[in-house]
Amino acid sequence: MADMLKKVPVREQDAKERATNFDEVCLGYNLEEAMEEAARCINCKNARCIQGCPVSIDIPAFIHEVKEGNIEEAYKVIGKSSALPAICGRVCPQESQCEGKCIRGIKGEPVSIGKLERFVADYALENDIKPVGAEVKNGHKVAVIGSGPAGLTCAGDLAKKGYDVTVFEALHELGGVLVYGIPEFRLPKQDVVAKEIEKVKELGVKFETNVVIGKSTTIDQLMEEEGYEAVFVGSGAGLPMFMGIPGENANGVFSANEYLTRSNLMKAFDDSYDTPIVAAKKVAVVGGGNVAMDAARTALRLGADVHIVYRRSEAELPARVEEVHHAKEEGVIFDLLTNPTKINVDDDGNIRSMTVIKMELGEPDASGRRRPVPIPGSEYDIEVDTVIMALGTSPNPLISSTTKGLETNRWKCIVADEENGQTSKEGVFAGGDAVTGAATVILAMGAGKAGAKGIDEYLQKK
Repeated sequence: MADMLKKVPVREQDAKERATNFDEVCLGYNLEEAMEEAARCINCKNARCIQGCPVSIDIPAFIHEVKEGNIEEAYKVIGKSSALPAICGRVCPQESQCEGKCIRGIKGEPVSIGKLERFVADYALENDIKPVGAEVKNGHKVAVIGSGPAGLTCAGDLAKKGYDVTVFEALHELGGVLVYGIPEFRLPKQDVVAKEIEKVKELGVKFETNVVIGKSTTIDQLMEEEGYEAVFVGSGAGLPMFMGIPGENANGVFSANEYLTRSNLMKAFDDSYDTPIVAAKKVAVVGGGNVAMDAARTALRLGADVHIVYRRSEAELPARVEEVHHAKEEGVIFDLLTNPTKINVDDDGNIRSMTVIKMELGEPDASGRRRPVPIPGSEYDIEVDTVIMALGTSPNPLISSTTKGLETNRWKCIVADEENGQTSKEGVFAGGDAVTGAATVILAMGAGKAGAKGIDEYLQKK
């Protein structure tokens, strides 16, 4: 009999092998493994796991169906709350959300909720199980800006209620951060993202690509000239942050956003694509979040020796524990309690090294984490030819600056009600990174869900 205190192990590519390819690292459960893991769920009456899910999936109900082998029914349960389960099962930080609240985790390991969600969603994709949409349109027309997780969720939820929804995407390919920001080895684009978007299309949602709101057209024009009664802004946060240190403008300094976009969306990892990206040998990635891990593991696969340079200790790393573990297994070197002070270039303008200083942790800052303080006289150089800054992103102000009456805060984020996404402009709702700054996929989905609810309530009153 299986040990009920431990998760059923999930199969993965060998670390040495996967460090040389872009195939998915985690291989997921098969039916037998999924049913065995589902049997560990004790079906709590007061299911804290649901409280930990930003989109409120009925987790015990779907796991019960998996336990019984009713995978299509499990998908229907998940589909009531989530439009992107195959994506969430892969990239959500379950350890700090649903699994973090699982009662099983008190005396053992929590139920592997994320891997079960992934199994169910993959089964639905492989067997072309259709999502349940509205039988009749309600006559209301809604625009959604951005086809990332917030926009897709909002569009899917509104379509299920009968709204005529059109999603406007600035890029040539749908998916937002799901296609340009998360590497193939974590989230396959054709086998997962494209198929999940097809499920949203099957609900009746229409998509228009290469439409830059603020240039191609504006929110005001959509509402005043094209008949959209409400607009949801889920345009993300694509404007990168830098440190402002000497040498940061040198060739070979990338934002993680640009580096990952070149690799993911422009297929720089594929030799058959002529995508300009530096053939780096020694890379430093500055930052400690999930994006930093993605950039580091991508550079590693492109043939570089890679260092993560992070100013706090491992305990403060904001990246998922699983991503840090995978990065270490693959050979990424972690220079912790270390902060860059200068990027050094040669006479030809090429990067030759990065000067860093050792840090120690002082008193807590506004975030509650202990503030890193430089140790005088501890500077040294790391030999690098490429530096990737993974310090976070903020929203591009293009939309807010071209929309009358749309309030933003000092970080250029759109101000919106957390409960329903309502902004300062009537009929305009917003959510995800455009409101919060860079955050997780599932939090963006939760905001998209709140926005759909807010739009529905708003239009039903008109």
